Amino acid sequence: MIFFNAKNVIWSFCKKLANLSFSIFLLLLISILSILGSLIEQNQTILYYQEYYSINNSNNFLINWKLILAFGLDHLYQTWWFNLILLIFAFSLIICTFSTQLPSLKNARRWKFINFKQSLNFNKALIVSPDILNNSCTNMIYSLNYYNFYVFHKKSYLYAYKGLLGRIAPVFVHFSMITILLGTIFSLFFGLVAQEMIPEGEIFHLKNIVNAGKYSKLPKNFIGRVDNFLIDYNLDNSIKQFFSQISFFDNQGHFLVNKVIYVNSPLIFHGITFYQTDWQIDALRIQLGSQIFIQKKLVKVDINNKIFWLCNLPLSSNKKILLIIFNLKDKVFIYDINGFLVNTLSLNEKFYVNNISIIVKNVMTSTGLQVKIDPGVSIVYIGFFLLILSSTISYISYSQIWVNIRDESFNLTGSTNRAILFFEEDISKISRIYSKYNNYNSL
Repeated sequence: MIFFNAKNVIWSFCKKLANLSFSIFLLLLISILSILGSLIEQNQTILYYQEYYSINNSNNFLINWKLILAFGLDHLYQTWWFNLILLIFAFSLIICTFSTQLPSLKNARRWKFINFKQSLNFNKALIVSPDILNNSCTNMIYSLNYYNFYVFHKKSYLYAYKGLLGRIAPVFVHFSMITILLGTIFSLFFGLVAQEMIPEGEIFHLKNIVNAGKYSKLPKNFIGRVDNFLIDYNLDNSIKQFFSQISFFDNQGHFLVNKVIYVNSPLIFHGITFYQTDWQIDALRIQLGSQIFIQKKLVKVDINNKIFWLCNLPLSSNKKILLIIFNLKDKVFIYDINGFLVNTLSLNEKFYVNNISIIVKNVMTSTGLQVKIDPGVSIVYIGFFLLILSSTISYISYSQIWVNIRDESFNLTGSTNRAILFFEEDISKISRIYSKYNNYNSL
């Protein structure tokens, strides 16, 4: 008795979980939370949220940094409660699929001969009773087949249907949504995101991890090198695009792959995607005299949206110069301490100050790479492909026709789940072709 009650409780709970209204509510909630996660910048520092989502800022619509941190809105897609909602939604789809969709599909394929004397109460039903003598089941079967109906015959009864794909499609809609959720879970537990700022010409490993799933693994069987970095400028000196040439080697130093990447053209290598995201100018490499080489760090300065990089070079206790560059294609501008332009020179061009030769050998740059490992993205793509395909197929109408033919009576009724006007046209066409061949055979 206890087992029977427990079984009823579980079944009642599953029925509520698979309720269509509840599933729609969960889907709407997931959509709202996803929009919120897109509006609020993810995985930023506490100082960032305190600055842009301060408590006194009236433009944040009651969302402040304390609320963001308390509910984990700074990493919304990794929070336990968001993933719990996804899990409940997945269970709702699974239960609905096995308790409703699959039995409905199985029932749709059954032969359904009806007794016209008992009931003709069908949803969206049409009843046609032409006064035709010498009725023929053969002609009716031909007429139905002519318009792509599958026909089953038993004595004087006919049952026909078409558009079964329209009943199968909702099952695949559910499976595709479950596949998308499964891909999301894979990304959560096995995904990894790292960001690296790598100087040109340097070898690098992946080490600066931003996000990592519980079961993600950091690849260690290869090393990378930034061979070259360059920037393409527009005519007005604004940046058009920036490029990084990257090479990869195995742990024994054997070459593996090389590619020039830029924004929206990443490198995919062994399931790892390398995106071009940022860049910076680090320093100037300067030669003093014939044997002294130094590196001077450049400071980025923004004055009235005019950006340049500068460093000071002391030449004596009371004399120094300022070196300024505006972009990688321009020359180096040299100013004295009073702000007067002294000289402009190209790379490797020599000039003298106090009888000291100075050569700017090169501008040292770094490229910003975002490294992403996401084994769930292919699963998500497959899920969305199935969702688009199955959603399109689900618009196919599922139509059924029942016929009872006797020598002096003809009864036809039909039902469809959508497109009632097209179904009425099908009935009219079937009736016309049946009448045509029936009259032809009676001659």
